[in-house]
Amino acid sequence: MSSQKPLILITNDDGYQARGIQSLVNALKDLGDIVVFAPSQHQSGMSSAITSAIPLRARLINTEDNVTTYICNGTPVDCVKLAFNNYLERKPNLVVSGINHGSNAAISVLYSGTMGAAIEGCIFGVPSFGISLTDFYPDADFTGAQKVAHDIAEQVLQKGLPDSICLNVNVPKGEVKGIKISKQTPGKWVDEFFKSKDAAGRNIYWLTGKFENRAEEDESTDEWALANNFASIVPVKIDMTAYEFIPELQKWKF
Repeated sequence: MSSQKPLILITNDDGYQARGIQSLVNALKDLGDIVVFAPSQHQSGMSSAITSAIPLRARLINTEDNVTTYICNGTPVDCVKLAFNNYLERKPNLVVSGINHGSNAAISVLYSGTMGAAIEGCIFGVPSFGISLTDFYPDADFTGAQKVAHDIAEQVLQKGLPDSICLNVNVPKGEVKGIKISKQTPGKWVDEFFKSKDAAGRNIYWLTGKFENRAEEDESTDEWALANNFASIVPVKIDMTAYEFIPELQKWKF
Protein backbone atom coordinates (compact mmCIF):
# COMPACT_ATOMS: atom_id res chain seq x y z
CA MET A 1 0.00 0.00 0.00
CA SER A 2 1.11 3.53 -0.74
CA SER A 3 1.91 5.61 2.35
CA GLN A 4 1.02 8.71 0.31
CA LYS A 5 -2.66 7.80 0.05
CA PRO A 6 -5.19 8.13 2.87
CA LEU A 7 -5.66 4.89 4.79
CA ILE A 8 -9.28 3.86 5.42
CA LEU A 9 -10.22 1.15 7.92
CA ILE A 10 -13.56 -0.50 7.12
CA THR A 11 -15.55 -2.85 9.33
CA ASN A 12 -19.19 -3.80 9.97
CA ASP A 13 -21.44 -5.95 12.16
CA ASP A 14 -23.05 -8.07 9.43
CA GLY A 15 -19.87 -10.04 8.76
CA TYR A 16 -17.23 -9.83 6.06
CA GLN A 17 -19.35 -11.61 3.44
CA ALA A 18 -22.28 -9.16 3.64
CA ARG A 19 -23.10 -7.25 0.48
CA GLY A 20 -23.17 -4.04 2.49
CA ILE A 21 -19.48 -4.07 3.37
CA GLN A 22 -18.55 -5.13 -0.15
CA SER A 23 -20.57 -2.20 -1.48
CA LEU A 24 -18.80 0.15 0.93
CA VAL A 25 -15.37 -1.02 -0.19
CA ASN A 26 -16.34 -0.46 -3.82
CA ALA A 27 -17.65 3.01 -2.98
CA LEU A 28 -14.50 4.17 -1.17
CA LYS A 29 -11.59 2.44 -2.85
CA ASP A 30 -10.87 5.41 -5.11
CA LEU A 31 -10.27 7.59 -2.03
CA GLY A 32 -7.27 5.74 -0.62
CA ASP A 33 -5.84 2.45 0.56
CA ILE A 34 -8.33 0.25 2.37
CA VAL A 35 -7.94 -2.28 5.16
CA VAL A 36 -11.07 -4.31 5.84
CA PHE A 37 -11.08 -5.85 9.31
CA ALA A 38 -14.48 -7.42 9.81
CA PRO A 39 -16.23 -10.07 11.90
CA SER A 40 -16.15 -13.60 10.53
CA GLN A 41 -19.88 -13.92 11.25
CA HIS A 42 -22.98 -11.85 12.00
CA GLN A 43 -22.53 -9.60 15.06
CA SER A 44 -25.59 -7.34 14.90
CA GLY A 45 -26.77 -5.68 18.12
CA MET A 46 -23.37 -5.94 19.81
CA SER A 47 -23.09 -2.20 20.48
CA SER A 48 -19.62 -1.65 22.03
CA ALA A 49 -19.25 -5.21 23.33
CA ILE A 50 -15.74 -6.62 23.62
CA THR A 51 -14.56 -10.22 23.97
CA SER A 52 -12.75 -11.24 27.16
CA ALA A 53 -13.67 -14.89 27.83
CA ILE A 54 -12.04 -16.38 24.72
CA PRO A 55 -8.94 -15.43 22.70
CA LEU A 56 -9.35 -13.43 19.52
CA ARG A 57 -8.10 -14.76 16.22
CA ALA A 58 -7.66 -12.94 12.94
CA ARG A 59 -6.37 -13.95 9.54
CA LEU A 60 -5.65 -12.38 6.20
CA ILE A 61 -8.03 -13.64 3.53
CA ASN A 62 -7.31 -11.42 0.54
CA THR A 63 -5.07 -8.71 -0.87
CA GLU A 64 -6.11 -7.18 -4.17
CA ASP A 65 -5.03 -3.83 -5.61
CA ASN A 66 -5.37 -1.34 -2.73
CA VAL A 67 -7.72 -3.46 -0.56
CA THR A 68 -6.46 -5.80 2.17
CA THR A 69 -9.04 -7.93 4.00
CA TYR A 70 -8.80 -9.60 7.40
CA ILE A 71 -11.49 -11.48 9.30
CA CYS A 72 -11.78 -11.81 13.09
CA ASN A 73 -13.83 -14.04 15.37
CA GLY A 74 -14.75 -11.10 17.61
CA THR A 75 -17.25 -8.26 17.76
CA PRO A 76 -17.10 -5.11 15.62
CA VAL A 77 -15.31 -3.25 18.42
CA ASP A 78 -12.87 -6.17 18.79
CA CYS A 79 -12.10 -5.78 15.09
CA VAL A 80 -11.30 -2.08 15.44
CA LYS A 81 -9.21 -2.58 18.58
CA LEU A 82 -7.24 -5.48 17.13
CA ALA A 83 -6.62 -3.66 13.86
CA PHE A 84 -5.28 -0.58 15.63
CA ASN A 85 -3.18 -2.46 18.17
CA ASN A 86 -1.72 -5.25 16.08
CA TYR A 87 -2.35 -5.06 12.35
CA LEU A 88 -2.30 -1.54 10.93
CA GLU A 89 1.12 -0.29 9.87
CA ARG A 90 0.07 3.34 10.31
CA LYS A 91 -2.78 5.26 11.87
CA PRO A 92 -5.73 5.41 9.48
CA ASN A 93 -7.16 8.69 8.25
CA LEU A 94 -10.71 7.42 8.44
CA VAL A 95 -12.75 4.61 10.00
CA VAL A 96 -16.04 3.64 8.33
CA SER A 97 -18.45 0.98 9.59
CA GLY A 98 -21.19 -0.48 7.36
CA ILE A 99 -23.03 -0.42 5.12
CA ASN A 100 -25.42 -1.98 7.62
CA HIS A 101 -28.42 -3.98 6.45
CA GLY A 102 -31.15 -2.07 8.34
CA SER A 103 -31.57 1.30 10.00
CA ASN A 104 -29.56 2.45 13.00
CA ALA A 105 -31.47 5.69 13.49
CA ALA A 106 -32.97 7.01 16.74
CA ILE A 107 -32.38 4.92 19.89
CA SER A 108 -30.89 2.07 17.81
CA VAL A 109 -27.58 3.94 17.92
CA LEU A 110 -27.18 2.54 21.46
CA TYR A 111 -27.60 -1.08 20.38
CA SER A 112 -25.84 -0.96 17.04
CA GLY A 113 -22.66 -2.92 16.44
CA THR A 114 -22.16 -0.76 13.35
CA MET A 115 -22.08 2.38 15.49
CA GLY A 116 -20.12 0.65 18.25
CA ALA A 117 -17.28 0.20 15.77
CA ALA A 118 -17.51 3.80 14.55
CA ILE A 119 -17.46 5.08 18.12
CA GLU A 120 -14.39 2.94 18.82
CA GLY A 121 -12.60 4.53 15.87
CA CYS A 122 -13.51 7.88 17.36
CA ILE A 123 -12.04 6.80 20.73
CA PHE A 124 -8.77 6.09 18.92
CA GLY A 125 -8.79 9.69 17.73
CA VAL A 126 -9.62 8.96 14.09
CA PRO A 127 -12.51 10.62 12.18
CA SER A 128 -15.19 7.93 11.96
CA PHE A 129 -18.72 7.29 10.79
CA GLY A 130 -21.19 4.44 10.62
CA ILE A 131 -23.58 4.11 7.69
CA SER A 132 -26.78 2.06 7.44
CA LEU A 133 -29.42 1.40 4.80
CA THR A 134 -33.07 1.03 5.84
CA ASP A 135 -33.39 -2.29 4.03
CA PHE A 136 -32.79 -5.62 5.79
CA TYR A 137 -33.01 -7.78 2.68
CA PRO A 138 -29.82 -9.51 1.46
CA ASP A 139 -30.48 -8.33 -2.13
CA ALA A 140 -30.96 -4.67 -1.10
CA ASP A 141 -29.93 -1.99 -3.59
CA PHE A 142 -26.94 -0.17 -2.05
CA THR A 143 -26.47 2.30 -4.92
CA GLY A 144 -27.85 5.32 -3.05
CA ALA A 145 -26.00 4.44 0.15
CA GLN A 146 -22.75 4.04 -1.78
CA LYS A 147 -23.00 7.58 -3.13
CA VAL A 148 -23.80 8.98 0.33
CA ALA A 149 -20.88 7.04 1.84
CA HIS A 150 -18.48 8.33 -0.82
CA ASP A 151 -19.63 11.94 -0.46
CA ILE A 152 -19.34 11.91 3.34
CA ALA A 153 -16.00 10.09 3.34
CA GLU A 154 -14.62 12.65 0.89
CA GLN A 155 -15.76 15.52 3.12
CA VAL A 156 -14.43 13.92 6.31
CA LEU A 157 -11.05 13.22 4.73
CA GLN A 158 -10.83 16.88 3.67
CA LYS A 159 -12.22 18.56 6.80
CA GLY A 160 -11.86 16.04 9.62
CA LEU A 161 -14.17 15.82 12.63
CA PRO A 162 -13.89 17.30 16.12
CA ASP A 163 -12.32 15.14 18.83
CA SER A 164 -14.75 12.67 20.40
CA ILE A 165 -17.45 13.17 17.74
CA CYS A 166 -18.38 10.66 15.03
CA LEU A 167 -21.30 10.49 12.59
CA ASN A 168 -24.32 8.21 12.48
CA VAL A 169 -25.46 8.11 8.84
CA ASN A 170 -28.70 6.45 7.75
CA VAL A 171 -29.92 6.16 4.17
CA PRO A 172 -33.48 5.39 3.00
CA LYS A 173 -34.05 2.63 0.49
CA GLY A 174 -35.03 3.77 -2.98
CA GLU A 175 -34.62 7.36 -4.12
CA VAL A 176 -32.41 9.59 -1.98
CA LYS A 177 -33.53 13.21 -2.30
CA GLY A 178 -30.55 14.61 -0.44
CA ILE A 179 -28.88 14.68 2.97
CA LYS A 180 -30.31 16.21 6.15
CA ILE A 181 -28.25 17.12 9.20
CA SER A 182 -30.49 15.75 11.94
CA LYS A 183 -30.86 15.02 15.62
CA GLN A 184 -31.60 11.65 17.19
CA THR A 185 -35.31 10.90 17.28
CA PRO A 186 -36.64 10.51 20.84
CA GLY A 187 -38.47 7.24 21.35
CA LYS A 188 -38.06 3.59 22.29
CA TRP A 189 -38.78 0.08 21.08
CA VAL A 190 -42.03 -1.49 22.32
CA ASP A 191 -43.59 -4.97 22.07
CA GLU A 192 -40.03 -6.21 21.82
CA PHE A 193 -40.52 -9.97 22.05
CA PHE A 194 -42.69 -12.58 20.32
CA LYS A 195 -43.48 -15.48 22.65
CA SER A 196 -43.73 -19.03 21.37
CA LYS A 197 -42.90 -22.59 22.48
CA ASP A 198 -40.00 -24.90 21.83
CA ALA A 199 -40.39 -28.61 21.02
CA ALA A 200 -40.63 -29.43 24.74
CA GLY A 201 -43.41 -26.89 25.28
CA ARG A 202 -41.23 -24.40 27.12
CA ASN A 203 -41.56 -20.65 26.54
CA ILE A 204 -39.12 -19.05 24.12
CA TYR A 205 -38.89 -15.42 23.03
CA TRP A 206 -37.92 -13.96 19.64
CA LEU A 207 -36.67 -10.37 19.40
CA THR A 208 -39.09 -8.25 17.39
CA GLY A 209 -40.81 -4.94 18.27
CA LYS A 210 -41.70 -1.62 16.72
CA PHE A 211 -40.28 1.84 17.25
CA GLU A 212 -42.43 4.28 19.21
CA ASN A 213 -41.64 7.70 17.75
CA ARG A 214 -42.17 10.53 20.24
CA ALA A 215 -41.54 13.28 17.68
CA GLU A 216 -43.14 12.04 14.48
CA GLU A 217 -43.76 15.49 13.01
CA ASP A 218 -40.39 16.96 14.00
CA GLU A 219 -38.56 17.68 10.74
CA SER A 220 -35.22 18.00 12.54
CA THR A 221 -35.08 14.30 13.47
CA ASP A 222 -33.39 11.42 11.68
CA GLU A 223 -36.59 9.35 11.48
CA TRP A 224 -38.41 12.23 9.76
CA ALA A 225 -35.57 12.55 7.23
CA LEU A 226 -35.67 8.83 6.42
CA ALA A 227 -39.48 8.76 6.16
CA ASN A 228 -39.23 11.57 3.61
CA ASN A 229 -36.49 9.93 1.52
CA PHE A 230 -33.56 11.93 2.84
CA ALA A 231 -30.36 10.45 4.22
CA SER A 232 -29.68 11.66 7.75
CA ILE A 233 -26.44 12.57 9.51
CA VAL A 234 -26.50 12.74 13.30
CA PRO A 235 -23.29 13.80 15.08
CA VAL A 236 -22.67 11.48 18.04
CA LYS A 237 -20.58 12.27 21.14
CA ILE A 238 -18.49 9.82 23.14
CA ASP A 239 -18.94 11.92 26.28
CA MET A 240 -22.36 10.94 27.68
CA THR A 241 -22.18 13.31 30.65
CA ALA A 242 -25.46 15.18 31.26
CA TYR A 243 -23.78 18.49 32.02
CA GLU A 244 -27.07 20.32 32.45
CA PHE A 245 -27.92 18.11 35.44
CA ILE A 246 -24.63 18.58 37.30
CA PRO A 247 -25.70 21.83 39.10
CA GLU A 248 -28.88 20.14 40.36
CA LEU A 249 -27.00 17.01 41.40
CA GLN A 250 -24.52 19.12 43.38
CA LYS A 251 -27.42 20.28 45.60
CA TRP A 252 -28.10 16.73 46.77
CA LYS A 253 -26.98 15.80 50.30
CA PHE A 254 -24.78 12.73 50.56
